[in-house]
Amino acid sequence: MSFPVIPISSPASSSTVKTTCPYCGVGCGVKATPRGHAQPDIAGDETHPSNFGRLCVKGSALGETVGLDGRLLQPKLRDKESGAMHAVPWSDAIGVVANGFKRIIDEHGPDAVALYVSGQLLTEDYYVANKLMKGYVGSANIDTNSRLCMSSSVAGHKRAFGEDIVPVNYEDLELADLVVLVGSNTAWCHPILFQRIVKMKEKRPEMKIVVIDPRYTATCEMADLHLPLKSGTDVHLFNGLLAFLAEHDTTDAAFVDAHTSGFDAALAATDGFDLAQTARACKIDAHELLEFYRLFARTERVVTVYSQGVNQSSAGTDKVNSIINCHLVTGRIGKPGMGPFSFTGQPNAMGGREVGGLANMLAAHLELDNAEHRELVQTFWESPSIATRPGLKAVDLFNAIEAGRVKAVWIMGTNPVVSLPDGEQAKRALDRCELVVSSDIIERTDTNAFAHVLLPALGWGEKDGTVTNSERRISRQRAFLPAPGEARADWRIICDVARRMGYAGFDFRNVHEIFDEHARLSAHRNDEDRIARAFNLDGLTGMDSARYDALAPIQWPVTDAAANGTERLFGDHRYRHADGRAHFIATPPRLPVNAIDDDYPLVLNTGRVRDQWHTMTRTGKSAKLAGHIGEAFIDMHPQDALACGVREGELARVSSRWGSMVARVQHGGGMSRGSVFVPIHWNDQVASDARVGAVVNPVVDPVSGEPEFKHTPVAVEKFHVSWHGFALSRATPLLDDVTYWTRIQGAQFVRYELAGRKHFEGSDDHRAWARAMLDVDDPHADWLEYEDRSAGVYRAVHVVNDRIEACVFLSERPELPARTWLSTLFAKDELDEEDRIGLLLGQPVGKGVDTGPTVCSCFGVGRNTICSAIREQGLKTAAEITSCLKAGGNCGSCVPELKKLIVETEMARLSTV
Repeated sequence: MSFPVIPISSPASSSTVKTTCPYCGVGCGVKATPRGHAQPDIAGDETHPSNFGRLCVKGSALGETVGLDGRLLQPKLRDKESGAMHAVPWSDAIGVVANGFKRIIDEHGPDAVALYVSGQLLTEDYYVANKLMKGYVGSANIDTNSRLCMSSSVAGHKRAFGEDIVPVNYEDLELADLVVLVGSNTAWCHPILFQRIVKMKEKRPEMKIVVIDPRYTATCEMADLHLPLKSGTDVHLFNGLLAFLAEHDTTDAAFVDAHTSGFDAALAATDGFDLAQTARACKIDAHELLEFYRLFARTERVVTVYSQGVNQSSAGTDKVNSIINCHLVTGRIGKPGMGPFSFTGQPNAMGGREVGGLANMLAAHLELDNAEHRELVQTFWESPSIATRPGLKAVDLFNAIEAGRVKAVWIMGTNPVVSLPDGEQAKRALDRCELVVSSDIIERTDTNAFAHVLLPALGWGEKDGTVTNSERRISRQRAFLPAPGEARADWRIICDVARRMGYAGFDFRNVHEIFDEHARLSAHRNDEDRIARAFNLDGLTGMDSARYDALAPIQWPVTDAAANGTERLFGDHRYRHADGRAHFIATPPRLPVNAIDDDYPLVLNTGRVRDQWHTMTRTGKSAKLAGHIGEAFIDMHPQDALACGVREGELARVSSRWGSMVARVQHGGGMSRGSVFVPIHWNDQVASDARVGAVVNPVVDPVSGEPEFKHTPVAVEKFHVSWHGFALSRATPLLDDVTYWTRIQGAQFVRYELAGRKHFEGSDDHRAWARAMLDVDDPHADWLEYEDRSAGVYRAVHVVNDRIEACVFLSERPELPARTWLSTLFAKDELDEEDRIGLLLGQPVGKGVDTGPTVCSCFGVGRNTICSAIREQGLKTAAEITSCLKAGGNCGSCVPELKKLIVETEMARLSTV
């Protein structure tokens, strides 16, 4: 049997190694070249079919994130008396975990322990974790943070197709004549795929892009039509589309009759479609809704992309099925350029699904509630037991921990105190848990503060295995850096614990042996009618280490009949339900469980920003990525802000029935009345009180168990402070007297945005406070300062040997000097006279230029630079900006912002004419 291979280099050498990006589900190929103690060189892999050499700004900045600062490098145990963590040998740590889990299982049964894992794990890690819990512990209490982002898609696929199958591929985005993006800020969250769509639209202007999203996002800048539907009304909209297609006879009746079931019930659930009624329910202009319905009806090649805006809902599974219903009724599935397409959020969310990483699944796409499937897996594993019922899904798991039903939890590669809804509940749960184990690469996280055992895992660049992206493409993640300290691969840690617990079946010597077992299980009895499934890696079984190392990206299923993988599925109309048909699912529309009221009159939506990832333990290290958006924010409509008594630039508190957080108000221009948006990334390690998970509604979808991250009733009120400020310092300042702070990584310094309630009486008070915060105890230190009592302004600079060491700027108002030009002073070996004057004036003098906030992170181009070029050179297009400044010329994720700046600059010019 032949295997697809690519040339690779040895991870131990300084040659370039081909690997895979660890961020979103696009699964971009990366070329990494180690440079000794310097940052590795990172480039896109031109041969990888997901990205063909392009990388977004996060991928391009990966070299800045692999340093060992903050790394967990030794196993640690928490001292019961002092509460301090202390390093121990691996044998001791493994013993504590194994003995603790075994004792609790013996005393309370297998359901008293749990694993909570992550889409950051490689497939091989996921596989052995699932095998340990379901086949040896005998409990299905293993769930994953992927529950929080794509489990509604899994449930929707299984209801419609009989198996969790994504039928399309990335090429279909380019072949489509209509791309519908639902609940997806693709330009920011999946920028490489968005650029593929945009490039194709440039070649074929007749191609249409429709964005369905409550917010006007960067993605909308490229859209032909934006439908700003009311949060939670997606099912209304797609039920309306289903009824419209049926009413106007634009269905594929032959396909529906021959290959589907349940259409009549699904149509009945649309409840007498009325365009005007649907438009009112969705708060969309009826003419624009009709335009979309007609466009969908007359366009054969349609791909409907959906992401977290659909999945993260108490009706997420119904939203997924309402979309799939519209593709089934038109027969637009299984053919090039058409089909429903779930964009996954994490690099290996799909791989986790393949191995049964969710609490309600078995490995190899087998069903936990099917006795024949359970027998197959147990026999293959030769395991002493097999889980017989679904385990606890993420939110339920942490409720069970708090209630004491689950007494030990092992958390791997995730930060649930930040990422789960009702984050304070997660804190209470872990605080009461008898044994909390955390495998992580970072020592200090919000979650690790509650751990009794810390186990150092390998990070990206050090790990070896496979991941599967959103189009079912398996790619190799290869190590190009040595394991630091005593860190170990997750699969090895899990196997060590399993063996110490006395379990056989975990004697893997290397990672390729795990992959081979995973592949063999996928093929085991896969030719039998009641057990057959699309997921099949039979063509990848039997690889030796060399062939595994050289494995080229390939899409499953991989069989003798499809030795080079399978581009798309369902072209043969073979679905995985017992009747061989695809199933329409009736989706009666229902609104979110918790409605707004007088106490909580606004709807909170959460999501990502362009240049950060999850809880920032990786991207937070990069100065390049920090330049775009440095602080958490509350984006809201100006009229809502006025009603709440808050102004743009001021701090405000967002509160719900579950908790609160504080961030700065902005008017980004994309919010409709009644809605606010807060990003998910900030946590207690980088901000004083910006953890939005503490606010989020914990209600979940009854089918998928996915939480409602897109609809939490909230109130917004002013957060009162006496002063605002910021500090830039080469050392970490002391923040004991600071009410509000956010940490932002810079190049050769750290920046802190600050605010406080302390009242300063005069310059001596200011000076004493500033010197204490910056830890300047030398009375003869070179200390420059300026104070304007009438304006409530104070500035101070600490200089050592003519080089700036730190500076602090304070004001009674939030308006403060620009930070960008100040950051350039930290790159200088010594300050000149103009620099010193500028520091006291609060603005650059002479040759100093303030480039403004970063817009293009790839090339470090600021807003002021771009706007000046637009004005002075008469630039009219994003391409002209790229030609002039390079901005937008790499990943393209800033192109929507460039287009917006062109419009804003022209409007500003016209207003002065």
